[in-house]
Amino acid sequence: MYDFSIGIMLDSLRLPVPQALKAAKDMNVSGIQLYATSGEMAPENMTARKRREFLSMVRSAGLKISALCGDLGHGFGDPYLNPSLIERSKRIMELAKDLETNIVTTHIGVVPASSSHDRYKIMQEACFKLACFAHELNGFFAIETGPEPSSVLKSFLDGIDCPGIAVNFDPANLIMVINESPAEAVNNLKEYIVHTHAKDGKQLYYKEPEMVYGLIPNDNPAPSFIETPLGQGNVDFPVYLKALSETGYNGFLTIEREVGENPLKDIEKAADFLRSIIN
Repeated sequence: MYDFSIGIMLDSLRLPVPQALKAAKDMNVSGIQLYATSGEMAPENMTARKRREFLSMVRSAGLKISALCGDLGHGFGDPYLNPSLIERSKRIMELAKDLETNIVTTHIGVVPASSSHDRYKIMQEACFKLACFAHELNGFFAIETGPEPSSVLKSFLDGIDCPGIAVNFDPANLIMVINESPAEAVNNLKEYIVHTHAKDGKQLYYKEPEMVYGLIPNDNPAPSFIETPLGQGNVDFPVYLKALSETGYNGFLTIEREVGENPLKDIEKAADFLRSIIN
């Protein structure tokens, strides 16, 4: 019915890499995404030999790497931190190329609604540099959706004159943080989408995104959203996937599960849930 591939965020399994790859193979998914920001997968720890060996392990499991996650946890709104964050992000992009994927995804922080906000230009300049570096590698620097309305993100992206800029579309983030329809957001961002996450959730009450992401003091410590197993939240997957398909996107739906006591079971069920819609 739809020409999508199903993948999983390998880190979501919470298993050592060899066991995680075996679990992914047993689930009969097509690919994996994984974090490359710290630990054994960080660029500085992945020698040329280790890169070849890891890629061989992935291929032996019948998988491909859909993207690397390069989220360094700071965003790009601080001009003093940005030089080091940009350089580290470039090393992750080089690692991605060696691992035969051309996509690095990340959160960049909360894009202000007004382009006159000081943080707007700072973030845009950082993203321009990273998008251009990605383009030099024939790749994409893919910004994850969620903290701001898709219309704000689109305007931000339109102001970055480089073909390496892209979007990693996460429908749950849009629901959980700003309660925006993923199908409508897909239509706004369709020209930029190169990778997606398959995740679900619910907004419990509205909280300012800057507060959610720790940019301003949090005056209400109660959680404003919950992540749920696929099909149990407020993402209308049939409607969303139909809209995604109509844009011409035919890439990965990468299952991400950041909470829960049994991620392996949840991810297996998520893969079956997606197959029930797309096949």
